[in-house]
Amino acid sequence: MSCWMPGCPALSMCRGLAALPITCLERAKDLKTRLGILLHKPELGHKTGSSSKLQLGSRRRDSSRDVLEWRESFDQLLKSKSGVNAFHTFLKTEFSEENLDFWLACEDFKKTRSKTKLASKANRIFEEFVQSEAPREVNIDHETREITRKNLSGATSACFNEAQAKTRTLMEKDSYPRFLKSASYQDMSKQAASRGTSKRSHT
Repeated sequence: MSCWMPGCPALSMCRGLAALPITCLERAKDLKTRLGILLHKPELGHKTGSSSKLQLGSRRRDSSRDVLEWRESFDQLLKSKSGVNAFHTFLKTEFSEENLDFWLACEDFKKTRSKTKLASKANRIFEEFVQSEAPREVNIDHETREITRKNLSGATSACFNEAQAKTRTLMEKDSYPRFLKSASYQDMSKQAASRGTSKRSHT
């Protein structure tokens, strides 16, 4: 059949066949991309699973080492998030967790950059922890309380420094030694030490 006549079925078919390879190629490329993504997903999942296991193992090693380091100094305890949590739980049993909560509030306060927020946060911390008859009053002397009150008039990130230092010293000399002697910490350190011993014996 000749294809020169307009509207010729053969001409239409030829045009369709001519277009087919381009369409197929585009679809093939699309399918290839999709298949590539699907094929890579299991590998990524496997790698993620492996790395998460390694990270978990690393976290366990770190936490064991952390627990044993808490007894080295009060600073080591405060540097560890899990150490702060464990110490906070212990302070609750002694009804003195407000000291640590105040210290943590001061640490957070120091990171405040906005002057407006600094002033409002300073007042809130003072009312909750420092002023006489505060709901969670910390154990500081009258002179330190008055210095802190005066600091509020021109609140800066350093306005609680003295009160925070006094509270920290109190915790370090009083609560921290009792925490290290507590049954909860003794259990944690024994478990950490035994994990360390079993790991050394396997290597």
